Amino acid sequence: QVQLVNSGGGLVHAGGSLRLSCAASGRTISSYTIGWFRQAPGKEREFVAAVSRSGIYITYADSMQGRFTISRDTFKNMVYLEMNSLKPEDTAVYYCAARSGDYSSAPPPLSAYNYWGQGTQVTVSS
Repeated sequence: QVQLVNSGGGLVHAGGSLRLSCAASGRTISSYTIGWFRQAPGKEREFVAAVSRSGIYITYADSMQGRFTISRDTFKNMVYLEMNSLKPEDTAVYYCAARSGDYSSAPPPLSAYNYWGQGTQVTVSS
């Protein structure tokens, strides 16, 4: 099985940028669909972005489209989430997650992910 470790969160002003990292160990990320999710205080965990096992398909939540970029480095066994034009409403704990297998038409739902990182806090000040 794969183990995931999140890093890269922090405090940033509105309009700023952050790059989150998801370090995988135990198995290669090429075996998994990798998703990013976030959870704000008092809210449910929500989908942010996903990259398919093949690397061919990438999906973003509507509110992140054009601002966030998911990428992966199979040599380093890392997945990244580049976040630009950050808004106070982006404040949340961000998690990466892995699910065995691929997708094509739509990314797997939250409940389908088997492995989760510990999360990293992102705080955007106004």
